[in-house]
Amino acid sequence: MKHKIILFVLIASVVVSCKEPQARRPKQHGTTNFYKEVLKENKKLNALEKKRLEEWVAKDTVKEYKTSPNGFWYTYITKDTLNSNSPQFEDLVILSYNIADLNGDILYETKERSYKVDKEDFIPALQDGIKLMKKEETITFVIPSYRAFGVTGDGNKIAVNQPIQSTVTLIDIKSKKEE
Repeated sequence: MKHKIILFVLIASVVVSCKEPQARRPKQHGTTNFYKEVLKENKKLNALEKKRLEEWVAKDTVKEYKTSPNGFWYTYITKDTLNSNSPQFEDLVILSYNIADLNGDILYETKERSYKVDKEDFIPALQDGIKLMKKEETITFVIPSYRAFGVTGDGNKIAVNQPIQSTVTLIDIKSKKEE
């Protein structure tokens, strides 16, 4: 009889221990709420910066600025009304550009570079802005910080959350079809 009870207890413990383990819920550390709060604050800051830039653009009565749907403003210094070719995806463009603060103080002097459209890392607003240009045009772009160097700046001359302006000349377009 003792053996039957021991055998029954053993079998019962094996059956009970063989059921599937229950999944445990992960611990909530509150990071989701933290990120939501940071995102909400960034949206507020971006809206304030946008308003400030709209006011800055409106005060410049000498130049006529256009608003881009990509979140920046631009004005033509030299406009080409004859040429209709703008850079396309993977075209190689040669351009010169500078970077200045909103007071017009040059942060980075004009330099020339080549850029493969939408295939290389570059200032986000200028990646979009270059596609608006035609060969030999010069445009000044006014760029909010979130479309330039963002919350980190560049770690050198461009501060945290600093809007910039950049004057870009499109020197040449080498179509990927020509290659």
